[in-house]
Amino acid sequence: MSELHHECGIAAIYHLPADDVSPLCPTGDPEQISRLLPRMLQDIQNRGQLAAGMTSYNPERQQLIDTYKDVGVVSEVFRLAHRQKAESLMREYAGRAAIGHVRYATCGQDDRSYAQPFERHHIEKRKWFSFAFNGQLANYGELRDRLLGEDDHHLARETDTEIIMHEISREMSGDRRPTLIEVMRNISRRFDGAFTLVLLNAHGQMLVARDPLGIKPLCYAIQGPLFAAASESVALLNLGFDQANIKSLEPGWAISIERSGELSIEQYADAKTKAHCFFEWIYFANVASTLDNQSVYLSRTALGVELAELERKLGEVPLGEDCIVVPVPDTSKAAADAMAYELGIPSREGLIRNRYSGRTFIEGGADRAMKAATKYTPLVEVLEGKRVFLVEDSIVRSTTMKVLLDRIREIGMAKEIHVRVACPPIIAPCFYGIDMSRVSELFAPKFLRDGLLTDEVQEEMARSLGADSLRYLPVDAIARAVGFDKKDLCQACITGQYPTPHGQRLYQIALAEKKIKDGARTYEAIEVR
Repeated sequence: MSELHHECGIAAIYHLPADDVSPLCPTGDPEQISRLLPRMLQDIQNRGQLAAGMTSYNPERQQLIDTYKDVGVVSEVFRLAHRQKAESLMREYAGRAAIGHVRYATCGQDDRSYAQPFERHHIEKRKWFSFAFNGQLANYGELRDRLLGEDDHHLARETDTEIIMHEISREMSGDRRPTLIEVMRNISRRFDGAFTLVLLNAHGQMLVARDPLGIKPLCYAIQGPLFAAASESVALLNLGFDQANIKSLEPGWAISIERSGELSIEQYADAKTKAHCFFEWIYFANVASTLDNQSVYLSRTALGVELAELERKLGEVPLGEDCIVVPVPDTSKAAADAMAYELGIPSREGLIRNRYSGRTFIEGGADRAMKAATKYTPLVEVLEGKRVFLVEDSIVRSTTMKVLLDRIREIGMAKEIHVRVACPPIIAPCFYGIDMSRVSELFAPKFLRDGLLTDEVQEEMARSLGADSLRYLPVDAIARAVGFDKKDLCQACITGQYPTPHGQRLYQIALAEKKIKDGARTYEAIEVR
C-alpha cells in the first residue's frame, strides 16, 4: 500500500545566547547542542522507521544551515554504532540550533529525497530555510493543482511536504519581510488538515507550530538557556528536562526564536474547536509520553478497565483457572494488564515480540503478513490448553490478527481465543496522516453493512478472523479513557465524521471507490459528482 503521507515525528533544539551553559549540553559548548538531536529522534523512533534527518544552524560555517538525512532508522542514519563515524557527523553538523525528523514508508518513494527535513537554498538568508513536518493536508490535491496551474511551476515529488515548502517560499517572495509567525498565519489559512512543523533558517531563526485543531501532538520545554520541542514529551523528559517544564503547545499557537535569543509564544490562528487524534493514545505514542496533559499509559490502562467492564456485562466466557489475558506486544500491554487485574485473572506474555523488527501497521507493503509471522513467537508453555483473552489496541486491516490467531492456535495450542479490542471498529480512512486511505483496505466496513455493531456482526467477524469470539469497545469508551470530551477528539476513523471540510469530502470520494481507478489513492481522485 503506497500512501500520500505518513505519521512521523519532529524535534527541535536551541541553545539560546546566555551567560551560562545548560547543564544538559553534552559537551559544555552551546555550539554543539545539535548532538542531542539524534537522541531525541531515537525517543520518537516509534513514529517512523524508514528515514531520519536533521538540519543544524552554525553562523561560523559556510553552510549556515546544513542538512543531513538518509533512509534507515536513527541509529543507522547517524551511525551511532560506529563511534568515529558518529563523532565525525556530529562535528560536521555541529550547531547551536537544530531540527529533525523521523519518517515511515507510506509516502511517495522510499528514497533519500523524500526524507526530511526539506531544505530550500537561497542567496538571501531570510529565504534560505529548512523545515520538517508531521501530518497531512487533506486539500493536497487542490493546493497541488493550483500551484501547477500557474506558469513555470513544477513539483518534483508526490508529497504535501513539498507543497508546504513552496507555500512558505511564496510568503517570502519579493521584498516582503514577514515574521515567521506571520508566515505561519498566512499559510495556515490555505491548509485543511493536520500539521505540526519545525523550521530553521539561515538567520538563526526558529519556528515551532501546531495546527489550529491540534490533531497532531507537539510538546516543548524551556529550562535555563535551553529550548527543545518534539512530537512527544518522552523525548524531552529523557534529555533531562524537568517534568514540570514540559508542556503541550496549544492548537493554533507557535513559538518563534530569534538569533538574539528572544523567544515568543503566541497564537497565530483561531482555535475555536479541537480535534486531537485519539489514535495517539491508543497506538502511536510512546507509552511513557504525556500528550495534552493526558498520560498515554493511564489512558491505555483506562481502556483495559473498559474492556473488563464490558466482559463482566457480557459474561460470555467463564472466568476460570484456565483463563489468561495475553497482550499483543507492545502497545496493548497496559490495557491487557488493567483488564486482567479488574477481572482477577492472570496477564501473561504469551506472545514474545522480536525487538529488532519494526511496527507492522506503519510499515506497509504486501509482505505485512510475512512480517507479522516472524515478528511474534507464541509461547506454548503459557498458552497450551488455555482460554485466551487476546487484547489488541485496534484492528485496521486484520492481516496481523489473522496470522497471530493461527500461530496461537497451531503453535501455542490454546484451547480458545477470545479477541478483545481496546478500540471501536475502524470504519473510515484517515486523511490526516495515518496509513489508511481506502475503505476497501479496512477490515470492519465489509461486515457493518447497516452501520450497526451487533452481536451477530461481531460473531461473523470472529469467524472471519478464526477467533472463538470478538468484542470491540464502544465509541463512547474512547473519550472516557483518554479524558477528553468527545467534541475535542478527532474520531473520524471510527465515526466517519471528519473535523475539516476536505476530510469529509475525501471520505465521500473514498465511499465511492468504484470511481477511483485501480491502484490510485483517494487523494488523487477527482471530486465525485
